[in-house]
Amino acid sequence: MRRASVSVASNIAEGSARGTKREFRQFVKVAQGSNCEVQTQMIIAGPLGLGSDTSREQVELLSQEIGKMLSGLSQHLGDQIRLEKLRTKN
Repeated sequence: MRRASVSVASNIAEGSARGTKREFRQFVKVAQGSNCEVQTQMIIAGPLGLGSDTSREQVELLSQEIGKMLSGLSQHLGDQIRLEKLRTKN
């Protein structure tokens, strides 16, 4: 779970350092996948009795919020990519 959660932030950082919005968006998508890994691991943790119900619920809520932010960032980057394409056509 630590690896997946650290991967979210690491992929955003690496993607933002890349040269293009297209590459950045791809890394944001990888970060979304890592966030889904965290959510899946929380689902598995419940039946295994790992962590309290409260802590798992807090992690789930935070992960959902992060998922929304990543989705918004990906959409924003996609919009910028499409605008750049339109500008280069004209």
